[in-house]
Amino acid sequence: MKSSIGLLFAALLLASCGVDGDPVRPTMSAGLGVSAGGGVHARGNVGMHQGPVSLYVGL
Repeated sequence: MKSSIGLLFAALLLASCGVDGDPVRPTMSAGLGVSAGGGVHARGNVGMHQGPVSLYVGL
């Protein structure tokens, strides 16, 4: 599982550095949520968008 996640991030990095054309800026979002029961949770995602293709990974 860890190796497949590592390969996914490596592919994202390679695609965003401009090897195959113009660089693609990766996007990132993060947030914090508070539930009524007093729990706090963090959320976020990282991704990229190029033409008709979008790739996002939620954390």
